[in-house]
Amino acid sequence: MPTDPAPSPAAAAAGSKDYNAFLHEQLTRQQHNIQRYDFGDEVLWIKRASAGNPAWRYRCLDGLARLLRAPMLKPVPNPGGRQALATEVRRLRQLASHGLRVPQVLAACEDGFVMRHLGAPGAETESLGNAIEAAIPRGAQATLALWRQGLEALTRVHASGDCLSQAFARNMVCCADGEIGFIDFEDDPAAHLPLELCQLRDVLCYAHSTALFLEQSTAMQPARAIWQEHVAHMQPRTRQLLERTLENMAWVRHLPTSRRLGRDLQRVRMAYVLLTP
Repeated sequence: MPTDPAPSPAAAAAGSKDYNAFLHEQLTRQQHNIQRYDFGDEVLWIKRASAGNPAWRYRCLDGLARLLRAPMLKPVPNPGGRQALATEVRRLRQLASHGLRVPQVLAACEDGFVMRHLGAPGAETESLGNAIEAAIPRGAQATLALWRQGLEALTRVHASGDCLSQAFARNMVCCADGEIGFIDFEDDPAAHLPLELCQLRDVLCYAHSTALFLEQSTAMQPARAIWQEHVAHMQPRTRQLLERTLENMAWVRHLPTSRRLGRDLQRVRMAYVLLTP
């Protein structure tokens, strides 16, 4: 979940846990678009409707779509404001109904909603991306175990007949009980693309955000074997789309290996290495 250095004490002594009343009370005074609160014995987040979404949030997807010649990665329409808020509430409830780990929506209105923190009270919830990067000094097995856990979590999402929004490892979180949770659902790719394209979009985002860490920890080769096993269980249509996308990405193999060209090109090249047989 997002982090806020100063949880509001406004609800530190909660009474009967009237989440609707709490939401409406805090929306009138909340300074940030998303803010953390201590509410009795639990931690909550309130997200309010914003005027719009900053362009930087979608530059990564747009740039990745261009680099990989994968149009399904282009950002889907997201007008922001109340509409984006309603989309996120709907998606969180939909994914929760499929048994997936997402923040629980406790109350919602047109201008905001309150959700329960995915982590334990008093404990930070680390993103999977940060956890994988932090595991690199511990070696290939530690890095691979976390990466595989993320891939298996993504597989459960797809097996439920659903998809994520931007399935980068930064939008997956390591919950205290060892489960992987998911955050950030302001857009809904499935409202604009066929489900198989949305699921392919998920795996491309996940590979792009993690493959470089696998290479840095010398876990790339075992990860490739795990990935090919995953491909073997894909739906035929999704597998065909993946093969076509990798053909379009063939130029990536010629990218230089120099780190002076920046991490973005390294990520793209390593994602191609990971995904190809």
